[in-house]
Amino acid sequence: MIRQCRESDLNTIFEIINDAAQAYKGAIPEDRWNEPYMPFEELMREIEDGVVFWALEQDGGLLGVMGIQDKGEVTLIRHSYVRTLAQKKGIGTKLLRHLERMTDKPVLIGTWAAALWAISFYEKSGYRLVTEEEKNRLLNKYWSIPKRQVETSVVLANQTWFRVEHAASTDG
Repeated sequence: MIRQCRESDLNTIFEIINDAAQAYKGAIPEDRWNEPYMPFEELMREIEDGVVFWALEQDGGLLGVMGIQDKGEVTLIRHSYVRTLAQKKGIGTKLLRHLERMTDKPVLIGTWAAALWAISFYEKSGYRLVTEEEKNRLLNKYWSIPKRQVETSVVLANQTWFRVEHAASTDG
């Protein structure tokens, strides 16, 4: 069952994120790695900034979480994590499809450039990488992340975004 996370889920969200984020250790730039990867205070700031977490629950336990954030003209998918022991079972895909159905706006996803497994997952789900120039513009406009993280990240967009951008670029 997919459901919106509750306040009582915060510790579990924290656990899932930091368990799954172990995959980044040694892959992302060393200066961007933290232990834990996402401190609890950062998780709280993300929620206060409008990230709404959803979870796939099975047998009373949460197996994966994914956030959605409304940014006006676009929707961001944020913090997509599945417990290490539950990966490769379609949980991320189910969560992504559920969140996609919640919006008719263009969807953007940011991830680490070195997280090739994450990029591949989103590409298999129909997302495409945007250009380097567009990535920099989008990360600076819609995300609140350090410059170093912008340098070492990518942005993927769904077909709606590409249609809207193409229409905007041919209007002039």
